[in-house]
Amino acid sequence: MKRSKPLDQPDADAEMSFLEHLEVLRWHLIRTVLVLIVFTILAFILKSFVFDTVFLGPYDLNFWTYKKLCALSNTLGFGDALCINDLGFEFANMAMAGQFMLHIRVSLIAGLILTVPYALWEFWRFFKPALSVKERRGTQGIVLSGTFLFMIGLLFGYYLIAPITIHFLGTYRVSSQVQNLISIKDYISTIAMTCFSMALVFELPIVVYFLSVPGILTPTIMRKYRKHAVLVIVVIAAIITPSTDVLSQLLVSLPFMFLYELSIFVSKFVSNKNKKQLT
Repeated sequence: MKRSKPLDQPDADAEMSFLEHLEVLRWHLIRTVLVLIVFTILAFILKSFVFDTVFLGPYDLNFWTYKKLCALSNTLGFGDALCINDLGFEFANMAMAGQFMLHIRVSLIAGLILTVPYALWEFWRFFKPALSVKERRGTQGIVLSGTFLFMIGLLFGYYLIAPITIHFLGTYRVSSQVQNLISIKDYISTIAMTCFSMALVFELPIVVYFLSVPGILTPTIMRKYRKHAVLVIVVIAAIITPSTDVLSQLLVSLPFMFLYELSIFVSKFVSNKNKKQLT
């Protein structure tokens, strides 16, 4: 009769040489790249949707965020203080092949974003054989949670941070004699970097989870430095929200504060789980 493997031990069949691990990793990477290529080609084909609807969406004064900010401003009694009626700039293409190269670049960016969930899954599959049965059970929701947080961060950056940033920078003037004629390449880069940065920031609970498993981070430590975290969040909100409007900075700060509190809960959950395993 075959002896069952302890829950805290990895698979015996998972023991491979260094070269065998490299071979397995190579195939994980190959599959990820193939998915990236497929999504990039799909984005290239759907040019109108990717550009006009997605990337140029915040350039439209009828964009969802602008309508909601104006409605919120009137509801709170601020009048039209948050209403955006002019973005203050026009686009320009300064290179002969600029628009074609931009089409390829944006398609690749869209492909990368769409590939992230699959890449996380392949990453987990690569490390799965080295995990014990107990560790596998504890990390089963990591891919789904990581994907969910990534998409929430992406949407947060797209619907809140990017429009506010674009409006402020587009209407900012050092002199009335200087008009803003923005390169479409710079505009796309601002949208992409803003959204992707927010998506990475929203992965904080996942990072906290992995740091809490070995005890590097504890809920006690996170509570101790909560005030410091709030200060950092306010500063970050002030930086990524160039507008001097307090309400806009508050709208940006609140999700980050919630994210920090959620991370404390995650750390507490892992800490309690570790204590139960020791008893």
